[in-house]
Amino acid sequence: MENLPHNPRILKNKYIPTTEFYSQIIDSLQDYSIFTIDNDFIINSWSSGSTKIFGYETDEVIGAPFDVIFTEDDLKNGIPKKEIETALKEGRATDNRWHIAKDKSVFYAYGLVFPLIGLNGEMLGYVKILRDLTERKQSEDAIKKYVRELEELNTHKESVLAIVSHDLRSPLSGIIGTAKYLKENFRTMKPEVVQEMLELIYKSSIDELDMLDYLVEWARIKYASDVFSPTQLQLTEYINKVFETLNETASINAINLHHEIEENFSVFADGKMLISIIQNIVSNAIKHTGKGGTITVSAKSKEDKIIVQVKDTGIGMSKEIMAKLFSPQMKTLSETRKKDKGAGIGLLLVKGFLEKNDGEIWVESIEGEGSSFYFTLLKEKLLHKIGSSAEIMFDESA
Repeated sequence: MENLPHNPRILKNKYIPTTEFYSQIIDSLQDYSIFTIDNDFIINSWSSGSTKIFGYETDEVIGAPFDVIFTEDDLKNGIPKKEIETALKEGRATDNRWHIAKDKSVFYAYGLVFPLIGLNGEMLGYVKILRDLTERKQSEDAIKKYVRELEELNTHKESVLAIVSHDLRSPLSGIIGTAKYLKENFRTMKPEVVQEMLELIYKSSIDELDMLDYLVEWARIKYASDVFSPTQLQLTEYINKVFETLNETASINAINLHHEIEENFSVFADGKMLISIIQNIVSNAIKHTGKGGTITVSAKSKEDKIIVQVKDTGIGMSKEIMAKLFSPQMKTLSETRKKDKGAGIGLLLVKGFLEKNDGEIWVESIEGEGSSFYFTLLKEKLLHKIGSSAEIMFDESA
C-alpha cells in the first residue's frame, strides 16, 4: 500500500475541514450573527456578522454576559433564562423578537439557541444564531397597519355619515322649522315668545357648530395624515397655554387650575394635537367639578414614556360610564352630548389623537370624590417602534 502524506488535511485525496475552515465559513455569513457562550452564559466567541448586526467589535463583547443583546422588557421577563431552559429541554430554542444593539437601537430578529456538546458528551456552552428581520418585520407591520387603517376609515366613514344624517340633520331641521315659524308669525307673536325662540335658535346653532368642529378634528386624525408633525415639545408650555384659555371658565365656579410638572419635562408629539388632548381633558374636568374644586395636572417618567395625570375633585363616575367612556356608539351621540355636555365626543377625539402619537388613555374614578384621567406620550422619537413578539408567528423559513 502506498504511504499517504502525513497531513491531517489530506486523506485519500479528500480534504478534511479544519477549525479555521469552519471559522472562515461562519465569518462569511454577514447576514447572520453567530456566537457562543460558556456555561456561565458569558460570550466567548463572536463572528464578523455579529459585529455587523450588533455593532460590537469582538474585543468589546468577549467576556460580556449573554444578557447584553436583550431589551429591558425581555430582561424583566426573564427571556434569556427561558431560552436556555428550552434549549436544554428540547435541544434548541427558537423565537422572533426584538434585540438591542450597541448604539441602543433595536432590531427584529429570528433567533436559534442550542447546546454545544463536546466529543465526550461534556457540556461546553451554547450557540446563538440570529438573523436580522427588521425590514421584513417593518414591511409586515406596514401592511397590517394599512389594512387596519382601511378598516378604520370605513368605520369612521359610516360613523360620520350617521352623525351627519342623525345628529346634525335632525337639530338643523328643528332650527329651520323654528325660523320658518318666526318668519311667518312674528308680527302676531308676543315679544317674549319671539325672544325665547330666537335664543333657542342661537343655542342650537352654536351646538351644531361645536359638533361640526369636532367632526373636522376627527377627520383630521384619520384623513389628514400629512398634517401630523410630531416634534420635541416642552409639556409645561402647552399646559400653561390651556390654563390661560380655560382660566376664565374655571374662575366662574372658583375652580383652581394648577400643575406640578417640572420645566424640563419634554414629550415627542404633534403640537396641535397635544393642545387638543390637554384642553379636552381639562375642559371635561371643569364641567364635572363643583364650585371651589381643584384640578391638578402632574406627570411622571416611566421608561420611554411620560405619564400625565389630570385629577379633579368633581362628581366622579360609575364603572358603567367608565367602561363606555372612550367608545360611545354613534347612534347615541345626541344623547351623549346632552348628558355629558359633549364630553363623550371630546374624549373620542383625545383617544384618536393619542393613538396617533403612540400614546394611550385610561381613567380612574370614585363617585362623589372625583376622577383622574391618565395619558401617555413618548419622551422622544423612537429609532424603531417595538411591537409585541407575539404579533408575528415564528417563521424559520425567513
